[in-house]
Amino acid sequence: MRLLIVHHTPSPHCQAMFEAVVSGATDPDIEGVEVVRRAALSVSATDFLEADGYLLGTPVNLGYLSGALKHAFDTSYYQILDSTRGRPFGAYLHGNEGTEGAERALTSITTGLGWTKAADYVIVSNKPGKSELEMCWDLGATVAASLMG
Repeated sequence: MRLLIVHHTPSPHCQAMFEAVVSGATDPDIEGVEVVRRAALSVSATDFLEADGYLLGTPVNLGYLSGALKHAFDTSYYQILDSTRGRPFGAYLHGNEGTEGAERALTSITTGLGWTKAADYVIVSNKPGKSELEMCWDLGATVAASLMG
């Protein structure tokens, strides 16, 4: 099984969240799951098609998804539309102001794709503390574990 982490990590706060998600997803207790990381601006439709589940990470800019994550979906959406239905996903967002628009957009995109939400979104404002990083770790572990046979 393959878990694809699609991320945009332009800040130290997003980087800390990304690292915590990766750490959870690659926990040694989770067996048989290959974790693949792709920057949102370099991910391809093939990457999505070859994965069995997804973790999405983005900053929230001006109340919306980062342009990089939106670009990832814009360039892959129709190529993956019918082939990825039912696959589990999770997401983490970092925003210093309202994240509702980004949450709504992400839900709209993933609902259109027919993906299954495997865990609640992790949403962090300001610098992520220990509890927020633990939530990111849990997110990574939960989505990866959902792929275990």
